[in-house]
Amino acid sequence: MFQVSREIDFCYGHRLLNYEGKCRNLHGHNGRAVITIESEQLDHRGMVLDFSDIKKVVSTWIDDHLDHRMILHRDDPAVPFMEDLKEPLHLIDTNPTAENIARLIYEFTQSQGFPVINVQLWETPHCYATYRG
Repeated sequence: MFQVSREIDFCYGHRLLNYEGKCRNLHGHNGRAVITIESEQLDHRGMVLDFSDIKKVVSTWIDDHLDHRMILHRDDPAVPFMEDLKEPLHLIDTNPTAENIARLIYEFTQSQGFPVINVQLWETPHCYATYRG
């Protein structure tokens, strides 16, 4: 089995609903997504997948949808205020935890036909969550 991984850095903000710690407040992270692709076979070039293909598709999507945006639950009471301020938002149906953001990136990557096996989302240099399909 062969694997390749691509790291994608981006900045985002969020806050957690139904949470008692500091993350209940709006705050930001310098995040890093690590997308791992796996295949039993190499292509005609001897590759699982070209790193630039992951960058073109997944990094572009992250740049367009998550980078420098507030990732919030669509029912977050802050959403109307943020919309009034014309702040860039990405609304999701779950609490925007590292685990759920990793799943969001995984599901997008998979929807593009990439044989993704997991996505890690690093919130800090010491803390990350992993989603495996």
